[in-house]
Amino acid sequence: MKTVLIVDDNQIILDLLENKINQILDVTILKAQTYKEAVKHIIEQDIIHVAILDLDLPDSKNGQIVDFAISKNIPSVILTDLLNHNLQTILLQKDILDFVIKSDLNSMDYTVNIINRTLNNYDRSILVVDDSKFQLSVVSQMLEKMKINVVTAMDGQEALDIIRSRDIDKQFSIVLTDFKMPKMDGLELTLNIRNSYKKDELSIIVMSGNEEHEIATQFIKIGANDFIIKPFTETEFTTRVNSNLDLISLFEKTKELANKDYLTSAYNRRFFFESGKSIINKTKRKNVNVAVAIMDIDDFQDLTDIHGFDVGDCILQDASKILLNKLRSSDLVSRLKDDEFAILLEDISFENTKLLFEKIENALSSHIVKIGELSMSFHISIGIFHGNTDNDLKYVLKKAKQSLKYSKENEHVQVTINGH
Repeated sequence: MKTVLIVDDNQIILDLLENKINQILDVTILKAQTYKEAVKHIIEQDIIHVAILDLDLPDSKNGQIVDFAISKNIPSVILTDLLNHNLQTILLQKDILDFVIKSDLNSMDYTVNIINRTLNNYDRSILVVDDSKFQLSVVSQMLEKMKINVVTAMDGQEALDIIRSRDIDKQFSIVLTDFKMPKMDGLELTLNIRNSYKKDELSIIVMSGNEEHEIATQFIKIGANDFIIKPFTETEFTTRVNSNLDLISLFEKTKELANKDYLTSAYNRRFFFESGKSIINKTKRKNVNVAVAIMDIDDFQDLTDIHGFDVGDCILQDASKILLNKLRSSDLVSRLKDDEFAILLEDISFENTKLLFEKIENALSSHIVKIGELSMSFHISIGIFHGNTDNDLKYVLKKAKQSLKYSKENEHVQVTINGH
């Protein structure tokens, strides 16, 4: 879990920012009203991912907390009651994210938006493509200041090779590419990327010293999202990058709403079958094993009849949360119907499959669901198909359900695997 530090001598502002952040983010929040308290938090924490810092504290009137946070490489947003030209000049020279005047609720919302964006950036990767080592260095430094993971390439072909070699769960959010490069220029790179990725999946920003409008138009026509002319200021650059990241985040949230089950946050049935078919076909091409599991909660209908649907919902939510925590982000977890979940894992050995689902079964069976004064446990059954198959997804699901039926008929056996 990421950590946010809020430093302000006004308790109302501390509580307001804490509440606003908690409404949209699952983070640990540390609060301090003095320089001494803030320094103590910074020293004691392994990492503080982002900070909101007041310039004027009771034991520090000249913004010393800002310099201390910068020295510890903590990205910071500065709060101030009054901003004059001299102070603005001083702040702009510091390595900060932004500064905000504490004027009204809108300024607090603006601050929280910066925090949200910065925390999201920790999980973002951008590929920078330019044949100039100097330009690569300048752009990389600006992105790293924004806490974005940066990968670089010297030409379009190298960039394409890097993109193709990335795991599906580690794809880039943005490709920042120069226009004129050896081996493969920006135009050809953009065309190649768009053969595999849509504009709402991977953003392409073109950086070019060419001011001819038809070049920018040509890039936009073939699929670029944005175009920025060199040389550019840091403010212009970060604004363009942030705008594109915001759009990518918006597209991702929209897809998530369409693809995920509203109750459990697991993928829905439709998404499982759409993605599962592609994964099965990929394992055929790569000639690797696949594991498909069907899991359900034993006597779930009886539990809901006795305790009510609210308790049933809590059981499903807890079961899904444990599943998602135990599995890799690349594994496909879906709520197929009612209390039935499907899990698809590619390129996994028989031994690791058996070990993994035994751990899942133990974690779920030992879990206690707490709803008000009620505490209760539940049990699950799991059926698994594991192996290398020439058949389709429906076939391996059928085999997994046969294993599930065996698990239910032999209560002492909670995990069975078909195919071995």
